[in-house]
Amino acid sequence: MDKKTTGIVAYLTWIGLIIALVAGDKEGASFHLNQALVIFLFALVNVVLGFIPFIGWILAMVWGLFIFVCWLIGFIGALKDEEKEVPLIGGIRILKY
Repeated sequence: MDKKTTGIVAYLTWIGLIIALVAGDKEGASFHLNQALVIFLFALVNVVLGFIPFIGWILAMVWGLFIFVCWLIGFIGALKDEEKEVPLIGGIRILKY
């Protein structure tokens, strides 16, 4: 896969992220691979918040909306082939690039 396709596939699901990491252009799309991985990990926090009654449910709704907006910004950035960090969590580096 080329750089743009790898970036787009990375945002689709966690399976897409794994496919992009294994079969994609890791060097060219490393920015989007990192962003998608960070968004996925923060989405897991949302799942944990959902198990806490009342306050956790409210926090999970707000957090879920924030994660969706981050995903949308990242996905649109991958479609346009731009390297624009997502708000607040975009500065986290898990993968080297």
